[in-house]
Amino acid sequence: MRYPSEHKQQTREKIVKAAARRFCGRGSERAGISDLMRDLHLTHGGFYRHFLSKEELFVAAFEQGLKQLAHHADSAVKRAPKGGELKALIDGYLSLEHCDDPAGGCPIAALTTEITRRPTKVRGALFNLLIKHIGNEAKYVPGANNEERNRKVRFLFSGMAGTLNVARLIVDTGQRKKFLEDARKFYFEAVKQ
Repeated sequence: MRYPSEHKQQTREKIVKAAARRFCGRGSERAGISDLMRDLHLTHGGFYRHFLSKEELFVAAFEQGLKQLAHHADSAVKRAPKGGELKALIDGYLSLEHCDDPAGGCPIAALTTEITRRPTKVRGALFNLLIKHIGNEAKYVPGANNEERNRKVRFLFSGMAGTLNVARLIVDTGQRKKFLEDARKFYFEAVKQ
């Protein structure tokens, strides 16, 4: 049976989207290719028609996670009142909903410890994707020039990803909510200057 020409691309996207959720939700070491492909009703061997290795899939899934994160951030910013874009960006990232959904959330917050153990070439690719993502968010951060805005957003994003990880340790929902609320205030005050 011959498939339409776009079938291969659609299948690849399906694999990447599922892998992004699975890697962020379980960690890449606990997310096997065989299980992923089986759950998608695809063959294990079919994986290699789309990717050379799990590392290649990891990079594609990381990029997908950043795209999803950017989509949520852009949606929040578009709904924000004029002048409230930075607050909307911070509030969305440090929301209880984002905190409680590692599988659908920020790949940096979910995967940082794993990323540090990846081969240099893979870490370089992931870092480049991250810098591009962060650069796109810099337009919402005040600063005298692009360099200052980029510097601020790098530290803002790094700090918020760490904060999200710590918040996920807090078992009590009320305490977690308060922690995130305090963090939102802190980051907004720190960056708006």
